[in-house]
Amino acid sequence: MERPGVPFARRLDEYGDAPALITPDGTVTYSELAARVEARARQLGGIRRLVLICGANDVETIATYLASLAAGHPVLLAPGDKAAGADALIATYRPDVVVRRDPSGRMAVEELHAGSAHVMHPDLALLLSTSGSTGSPKLVRLSHSNVQSNAESIAEYLDIRSSDRAATTLPMHYCYGLSVIHSHLLSGAALVLTSLSVADADFWELFRAHGGTSFAGVPYTFDLLDRVGFDGLDLPGLRYVTQAGGRLAPDRVRKYAELGRRRGWEFFVMYGQTEATARMAYLPPELATRHPHTIGRAIPGGFFRIEAVTDAPEDIGELVYSGPNVMLGYAEGPEDLRLGDVLGGELRTGDLARCRRDGLYEVVGRRSRFAKVYGLRIDLALVESTLAEHGHRSCCVGGAEELIAAVESGSDLEGARQVAARAAGLPIGAVRVCAVDELPRTATGKPDYSAVTALAGRPEPAQRACREERADADALRALYAEVLGCPNVTDDSSFVSLGGDSLSYVRMSLRLEQLLGYLPENWHTTRIRDFTPRRGRRRPSVETNVLLRAVA
Repeated sequence: MERPGVPFARRLDEYGDAPALITPDGTVTYSELAARVEARARQLGGIRRLVLICGANDVETIATYLASLAAGHPVLLAPGDKAAGADALIATYRPDVVVRRDPSGRMAVEELHAGSAHVMHPDLALLLSTSGSTGSPKLVRLSHSNVQSNAESIAEYLDIRSSDRAATTLPMHYCYGLSVIHSHLLSGAALVLTSLSVADADFWELFRAHGGTSFAGVPYTFDLLDRVGFDGLDLPGLRYVTQAGGRLAPDRVRKYAELGRRRGWEFFVMYGQTEATARMAYLPPELATRHPHTIGRAIPGGFFRIEAVTDAPEDIGELVYSGPNVMLGYAEGPEDLRLGDVLGGELRTGDLARCRRDGLYEVVGRRSRFAKVYGLRIDLALVESTLAEHGHRSCCVGGAEELIAAVESGSDLEGARQVAARAAGLPIGAVRVCAVDELPRTATGKPDYSAVTALAGRPEPAQRACREERADADALRALYAEVLGCPNVTDDSSFVSLGGDSLSYVRMSLRLEQLLGYLPENWHTTRIRDFTPRRGRRRPSVETNVLLRAVA
């Protein structure tokens, strides 16, 4: 009988001296990684326990994670950059072991129970928050076979080779970022560990220096790539680029597919949900220019069907997926950890779709009220109910870059904004709260979501504070306070000093460029007092020195 655990995590030493993890400090081979994993597994002990790990793209965190998978300890993966989210999960699930960085930055393994406080199903391997619900008690329960099979499928259709070097452009606790780790370590490929943004010139220097062959991106990643002149970068080792985490507009899919064809790399558009471990479909690169509006076909080992939906056109129904990567089910609390498979390998995606004559699938909408903001799936009904619990009557909609909440006047708008941000798992700068005398309704008395969406056309406070073609210090301070949710902004503040994160980066860069007329190099570390407006520039552009550095 095979030992419990995820097979690829137990077979790392099969790749010997091949590089596994590449860091600025050196390279960890598969043999060295296997030794670290074995040592950490001994530290975790022989009794099966629930291990909460605060995810981070570094050697020690990944080794601890692999040790848990290899030894059969169920892992609850929490955000490493959001202490509040991890604390909420600890309070709800009472893990036996907590692994996270202490205030000094050192890895700490805290044993809360000598044995285990839980009864856990033998198939349970991994617990993940659904994308966008970080810190929520509702988790996806994944089995050992879910993790293994999805990694194998991804490695197969991407043709991942032992010579590949993938950069970690996404958080480890996000299922898309985690799938990159799984599929590459299963294949004997290497990971280039970094927390740098693709907008940072140092990222591309690192990528080239270590022979990077691939990286993954959500839609806003491609906004950044457009801004840094990605189409002019010299990346001789690049073999393919993947996109998931939300719909990328068809014209942009076609643009990147054509760019890849010209430059000698492939562009994979993918579709997935945490409930299916990571991936359910992919669009073969050779079809991307002709069918950029589709999600392609099911991954190896998976199958789709369309189930009829009342009041939908005849050829449109709910997209239903089946495969070995479909979760066991959800967990709402620790008592659910004992449950086995309640779905039977079939997942109702909640997406409305059609199957075309050529066998490709096209998603046309959602059955329930979810939105994707910065690639994070937001449950709008959950945000509204949370606001209601705090005394705010609201109606919420989501766009690509912000969550908009219409709140009836009389509410504390800043308080409502903070509540909505916490409920959605978004930085406060990605939430806009608009006061209305009464929530908009349709003629039948239902919430008028289109009317709320129209509120997005209103100028925001920092925009109103800006005089045409001129950005003064007051307007800049107002912009930073609004986007980052920081009340105490001074002329000596910068994006970094105010705690700006990766999700706020895109929004701030776009808004700052609108305000100044250009986007200065190293703006994220520049003090407000050092910004100067540039007159006469009416369209966003990348500064010449940034382009020259990118091309170089």
